[in-house]
Amino acid sequence: MSTIKIRLGTMMFLQFFIWGGWFVTLGTFLSQNLGADGPQTGMAFSTQSWGAIIAPFFIGLIADRFFNAERILAVLHLIGAVLMYLMAQATDFAAFYPLVLGYMLAYMPTLALVNSVSFGQMQQPEREFGQIRVWGTIGWIAAGLVISYLFGWDAAEAIAAGALQNTFLMCAAASLALGLYSFTLPATPPAARGSQVKLGELLGLDALKLLKDRNFALFFVSSILICIPLAFYYQNANPFLTAVGVENATGKMTLGQVSEVAFMLALPLFLNRFGIRWTLILGMAAWVLRYVLFAYGDAGSGMALLLVGIALHGICYDFFFVSGQIYTNSKAGPAYKSAAQGLITLATYGIGMLIGFSVAGQVTQAYTTAAGADWTQIWLFPAGFAAVVLVLFALIFKNETLAVSAEKQGERHV
Repeated sequence: MSTIKIRLGTMMFLQFFIWGGWFVTLGTFLSQNLGADGPQTGMAFSTQSWGAIIAPFFIGLIADRFFNAERILAVLHLIGAVLMYLMAQATDFAAFYPLVLGYMLAYMPTLALVNSVSFGQMQQPEREFGQIRVWGTIGWIAAGLVISYLFGWDAAEAIAAGALQNTFLMCAAASLALGLYSFTLPATPPAARGSQVKLGELLGLDALKLLKDRNFALFFVSSILICIPLAFYYQNANPFLTAVGVENATGKMTLGQVSEVAFMLALPLFLNRFGIRWTLILGMAAWVLRYVLFAYGDAGSGMALLLVGIALHGICYDFFFVSGQIYTNSKAGPAYKSAAQGLITLATYGIGMLIGFSVAGQVTQAYTTAAGADWTQIWLFPAGFAAVVLVLFALIFKNETLAVSAEKQGERHV
């Protein structure tokens, strides 16, 4: 591997080590350390959505026009290090919430910035980017393994002692390291310096005309709706696994990222063999199965059900969301590719997840009493919801041929 790829891979590793190092255990931290209830937990997780909504404005108005991407990346991660340190010191939800909101407003734009820095150094992005991006997934996996198997911060007795506070300190140190390291990255000047700012382009609104196509309109609505079950996983999986007595829950959850890499490799083959319709259907069906397995699994004889449910993450995410990006790219054509991707990102990580985290918080609260959470009922809700979306989608969506070959698009999104 060339020196530049090693440098970019290190950047990606730290970028996603930071996110995976605190976001996975956030729900458990909020309930155990801060005594947060379901709606409050939903509010905390929804800061990701607010960050996703703000990010296009930040990148389009500032990063693409005035400053080098690597310098903005550095400053945002240094700000993030301070906020992450302060989050570790918070003793109640009222003090924690503005900090996590500020952090996500700073962090979410960096997801686009690391891509910009990477693409700026590549001659063939469609072939080279996957080799760099995979180190982000490895970073996420490493964070979970460190938390569970190196430090044991997610063990029952450690959680009771408030050890999850250390995840924020660890990520603060990683943010500081990435912030300083980013100043050494290759210069990535603003690509649109001096160009006219168009609000429609920032939000992807130029691609709204694609909604005239019935298939794409159904996919668009389904993407928003399926984010509700997705939010349940992000928000409740770690607290659930911890509550039912699964040891090293955070480490075991990295099975999801391992499967994500494996199924990403299988995605182009599946698209070619079965088409976009069956690929999307399988992705939604996996959400239904995953939550049924969670509803009836346990840390004893039902442990296999939980592990399979975690490992289904690769199908759940890759076969719906990644194939959805490929489908969107195919439908948009050259003129609206960027606008269409911006629109679908706003719809899913913005609107969809914002609704999803709120619903997950309310449902969790409704099935939680002084005796504890009724996890069976909590998980059956997103299972049933995903099943309804699946049936409607399967009945209405018609299969079609992608305009761009699945192999090339699969390489682009690995």
